[in-house]
Amino acid sequence: MSKSSVRLLIGLMLIALLGGAFAIYQAAAHRYEKYTNSFLDTFNTVTVVVAYARSQEEFDSYYERIHKRFQELHQLYDIYHDYPGIHNIKTINDNAGIQPVKVDAEIIDLILFAKEWHRRTHGQTNIAMGSVLDIWHKYREAGRNDPELAVLPPLEELKAALQHTDIDRIVVDQHEGTVYLTDSKMCLDVGAVAKGYAAELVIKEMEAEGLESVMISAGGNIRAVGKPLDGLRERWGVGIQDPSRSIFSDDGLLDVVFINDAAVVSSGDYQRYYIVDGKPFHHLIDLVTLMPADYYRAVTVVANDSGVADFLSTELFLLPFAESKALAEGLEDVEALWVMPDGRVEATSGMHRIMRSHGASGADPD
Repeated sequence: MSKSSVRLLIGLMLIALLGGAFAIYQAAAHRYEKYTNSFLDTFNTVTVVVAYARSQEEFDSYYERIHKRFQELHQLYDIYHDYPGIHNIKTINDNAGIQPVKVDAEIIDLILFAKEWHRRTHGQTNIAMGSVLDIWHKYREAGRNDPELAVLPPLEELKAALQHTDIDRIVVDQHEGTVYLTDSKMCLDVGAVAKGYAAELVIKEMEAEGLESVMISAGGNIRAVGKPLDGLRERWGVGIQDPSRSIFSDDGLLDVVFINDAAVVSSGDYQRYYIVDGKPFHHLIDLVTLMPADYYRAVTVVANDSGVADFLSTELFLLPFAESKALAEGLEDVEALWVMPDGRVEATSGMHRIMRSHGASGADPD
């Protein structure tokens, strides 16, 4: 056989092999279908689960486990309600200055996580701020229930509560599995991190059980695994809400970012607020002024870990832009986007590379 004939034969064999491989890939991709379901009985928000599975039964099995686990973590991290047989964050608060409380490992780990990231950043996100945030919560709820009587909390009351927010007075005994607040007037509020931390726990557990392609949105806290197994896209697309528009409007998206195995979390002045004398007051409180921070309309963080993204979205929102951007750029595997009060958008260079407005798409390789 001539060399040209050999080359031709080899070429035909390669084409056949590649064609076969492509056919196998297509068949594998088509084995998966997209399924969606949601629940709204955890963390005071709607949680949506989108996954690719081989059957409805397989999806339902994962979904039920995800839902159950979110319910368990919601109860553990709840600061407002008691549950039979459970020592949760509220139990710790109720025993402040009285005694240590034995709690589950998920609470110990969450508190240590929050303390570590408080130390690693500028300390604006502080789970020991509960005494201050509880005052704002009460005034906000009263104002939303009766808008005509809505007022701001007295500054002196907030200043007095601020004296009981020293995060070092949260004593964690890992050997005994206990948490003790040594200040009797201190209380924990884990709202800045609990949803994202819970989503990360659940995602890791489901990955370990074999779930390959899923995106969970817990009230806008997004955590994605793998890629969509539709045979078309290489990355998940996650919309970023325009804080000036409703997410349900035709132009409610500011942009779209494309991710694999990452989390996208936003904090903004449009999420939880009430109106006093015609002005909105949101829930993200500046530790210096004890009033809602006004540096931005919104901050979005992309990170590999959902708990980190949740924590940092609040931390970056509470810092002036120069400090906020320097912090984001100094952290590995963290990207951020800021929406300024005038609507101008700033972003880290890495965020630009995954934004639709800068040419990224779901078809792009990771």
